[in-house]
Amino acid sequence: MISAQEFIARQDRLLAQCLPNSVCIVPAASMVTRSRDTEYGFRQHSDFWYLTGFNEPDAWLILSNNPRYGARYSAMVVQPLDKAAEIWHGRRLGAEAALARFSLDEAFELQELEEALFESMHEQDNLYFAFGESAYADGLVNNALSALRAAPKASLAPHATYDIRNILHEMRVFKSASEVAMMKAAAEISVDAHCRAMRFAHPGCYEYQIEAELHHSFAMAGARSPAYGTIVGSGENACILHYTENASQVKNGDLILIDAGAEYQGYAADITRTFPVNGKFSDAQKDIYALVLKAQTSVLDMLGPDVTLTSAMQHSVEILTEGLVELGILSGSVAKNLEDETWRDYYMHGLGHFLGLDVHDVGNYKIKGEDRPLKPGMVITVEPGLYIGTDSAAPDKYKGIGVRIEDDVVITATGVDVLTAGVPKEIDDIEALMKGA
Repeated sequence: MISAQEFIARQDRLLAQCLPNSVCIVPAASMVTRSRDTEYGFRQHSDFWYLTGFNEPDAWLILSNNPRYGARYSAMVVQPLDKAAEIWHGRRLGAEAALARFSLDEAFELQELEEALFESMHEQDNLYFAFGESAYADGLVNNALSALRAAPKASLAPHATYDIRNILHEMRVFKSASEVAMMKAAAEISVDAHCRAMRFAHPGCYEYQIEAELHHSFAMAGARSPAYGTIVGSGENACILHYTENASQVKNGDLILIDAGAEYQGYAADITRTFPVNGKFSDAQKDIYALVLKAQTSVLDMLGPDVTLTSAMQHSVEILTEGLVELGILSGSVAKNLEDETWRDYYMHGLGHFLGLDVHDVGNYKIKGEDRPLKPGMVITVEPGLYIGTDSAAPDKYKGIGVRIEDDVVITATGVDVLTAGVPKEIDDIEALMKGA
């Protein structure tokens, strides 16, 4: 768990980066209609969760560094206690309990929101807010600004607005020790689920049955939902990068590509493994799989502080291109294929991405137009792949083979810590696990 002290420290770091006499306003997520009078399961907005750890909808966090409040000011607007609503939809914390739980200066009920927003911006020089994310939230904040600007003393309204995401998302790029612990827990849950799926898979099963095994494993370990749409692609379906239909029957001789990760305490894991449903790689499958594994292993060896994702991507491209030429999938010299970027026909995505509260986590990959060097505390995925479509010019024996291998890594002072190493990825280890099943 992330401690209450860490959430307060995050709020303080945010305020310290704001201009003097500023107010920060961060709304929570709302329930989303699924169909008619039912809603999807609630998932808190990642920025609000990062600053509070509070999992109720329609709340608002208000922070200020204006000297009139002393060193700092924090307030929250929450749903009111309502016995009838709580019988139907679940317990609410309420303003009085929120005051103590979050060490707030003030707490308000939702019916006081408009007044709280007006007062929080009153006589502030600067407003930090994420305009454009929610039309509802934008409207409330703009209404309060308009009311302040229409007041007899126009100076009552903030004279400058700033995108709070520029500060907040940069903070989220670097994970604390507590965050890394949460991500390790998410990774371990996901590792167990992938191993379970490998043991379960067999010719004749359906992709959705494998998906069910994964989700069952997540939930039984305390991760109530996946971090993203689970991909279980067998045979040619593995060549669809974001395949989530998961409806086909798995045929003997197919490879299965599983891209799945649990969300635990808000934090995501993201693992991909590819394996033969009958437990034995064919020679052609081994060729493609070994090439992808070679690229991933080599990239993991080179990663560390001051390496860029772009340079790591280029390294993977060079290895994969050389291998594709050796296998006769690409013709001509390696240098010419690199120059013409012919590898893009088989490797269509990037090497990896930031990982955290969102599976494709926030953060800039370039700083002032230059590739950003990796630094300790960043968490990224490393996921090279090859996808040989049935309509490609590759030799027939390779057509319909899709392979991706993905791990989650923390950048350390000396290299990387692979969080997801527990899922086998060496050919012999995969075949041994499935033989044992």
